[in-house]
Amino acid sequence: MLYLLSILLDRLLAPPPQAEKVAWLKGVTYAHRGLHGPGLPENALSAFAAAIEAGLGIECDVQRSSDGQAMVFHDWELDRLTAETGLVIERSAAKLGQIRIIGNDADTIPSLRELLDLVAGRVPLLIEVKTRPSTRIPAICLAVRRMLEGYRGPVAVMSFDPRVSHWFARHSSHIVRGLVMMEESNRTLFARTRRHITLWRAQPDFLAYDITDMPSRFAGAQRRRGFPVLTWTVNTPGLMERALKHGDGPIAEGAGLAKAARP
Repeated sequence: MLYLLSILLDRLLAPPPQAEKVAWLKGVTYAHRGLHGPGLPENALSAFAAAIEAGLGIECDVQRSSDGQAMVFHDWELDRLTAETGLVIERSAAKLGQIRIIGNDADTIPSLRELLDLVAGRVPLLIEVKTRPSTRIPAICLAVRRMLEGYRGPVAVMSFDPRVSHWFARHSSHIVRGLVMMEESNRTLFARTRRHITLWRAQPDFLAYDITDMPSRFAGAQRRRGFPVLTWTVNTPGLMERALKHGDGPIAEGAGLAKAARP
């Protein structure tokens, strides 16, 4: 009875996207934080350029600077990836743009605008919006949307935070939006119910699912309804096989890209 109720509520509260809106998401391998490796730091323009050269889609992470600009960087702190310390959000876009990324002296922290100018529609782009409970959702979403105005090319925003997808559903529904999810092997009734509630709240166009949770009854049901299901982080040949069997587009790195990237 509860299962049938969840199916009914899924149809009512989270209808699937139009097929033509999300068709481009499928059949693409996305380089997780760019095609990074020795001399090509993650989320750096050099790694993104390498992904484009290899014919791969791109996945990146975005968060706000102190002056409200969308900057491409994964960690909240600067410590792991640069010689600086402290929080990203405490620095202005100009200051962040001067900070070199460890691994390549030519790479500094890029803005989303710089990344969009580099990609220029040549490959599909996934923008993961990083948030915390205290994040001002309208502020970070507006920062991303401003950069996407006039952009010509396949692009989508996504986040673990359902508030991000919900914001774009309400204010910029033409932009493809995704919900990033993980089950962490928790498949209790409470956990399953919470996943459905998160889906209803987010109103996404696609899911990006933890590959270690695949195959997933929840993800499979949404996929059958018409939601593309991307999978992350695919970093071994075995996980790539699983991703291709149970999903529509792997977000991959390292050994997971061995067969996808061109020499």
